[in-house]
Amino acid sequence: MIFTAPMIRRSSQGFPRAADQALQRFLQSTLTTPLNRLSEASASASTAFTATQDEQSTTLQLDVPGLSREQLQLRLEGAQVHLTSVEGAPRKVQRSWELGHEIDVAASSAKLENGVLTLRLAKLAAVDKAVTLHIE
Repeated sequence: MIFTAPMIRRSSQGFPRAADQALQRFLQSTLTTPLNRLSEASASASTAFTATQDEQSTTLQLDVPGLSREQLQLRLEGAQVHLTSVEGAPRKVQRSWELGHEIDVAASSAKLENGVLTLRLAKLAAVDKAVTLHIE
């Protein structure tokens, strides 16, 4: 009978193992926020979009070839944008984004031209809700 001590395998020179590095890359790509938490959970590979942001607004450009504006439904809720295609549309679109700012619906616009939907989503200006009371 031969007894051996258990062997503990350690990476040499303190470098993380390849599996650890792969996990770190996955978590970094999943948890990074390219545009203040844009939600890619409902993204499909066939629907590409670009996003730009300035001081007044965020602009999203989305390719939706073959769809008319009557076949698209856009819903804005606070800082969230939901885009879906209606029943009977030639292709299904279901996308959601969450922006890092509240959306000013009155100053925002949507335009569909040559199969490209352009959403200009204005930032809602912060409103001072402080009230001054006069002392009698």
